[in-house]
Amino acid sequence: MTLTESVVDSPNPWVAEHIRRFEETAGQPRPGISDLLLTTRGRRSGQLRRTALAYVRDGDVYVLTASNAGADRHPSWYLNLTADPVVTLQVGAETFLATARPASPAEAERLWPVVVAEMPSYAAYRDAAHREIPLILVTRTG
Repeated sequence: MTLTESVVDSPNPWVAEHIRRFEETAGQPRPGISDLLLTTRGRRSGQLRRTALAYVRDGDVYVLTASNAGADRHPSWYLNLTADPVVTLQVGAETFLATARPASPAEAERLWPVVVAEMPSYAAYRDAAHREIPLILVTRTG
């Protein structure tokens, strides 16, 4: 993955609007929410795909929640990064390469309370989903 390849934004209108606002403000945070732009490589298309996500920090690690708003299926971005863990993050005005991996069961057990404390809506998503919602740990590599 390079930082110069063409990127396709999420087709979800709400997410596409969020990406637009994020770019217009150079990543200025929304009140009370830490968010970033995640770019993954499409597991079937090979195209770079970008979405906007909320995150929490665990030291130097960015913790993402593959909640898909409590839907019964994993979000596409999660499926993409399980096929290719090399991703790009934009946090604020800074863009960098990173590696993503699902949290281990022990890591997820420790981190879920941290995630819910920062973003209480994730507790409802977790209750609504008929699947285990993965937490993703993303570490800067570049």
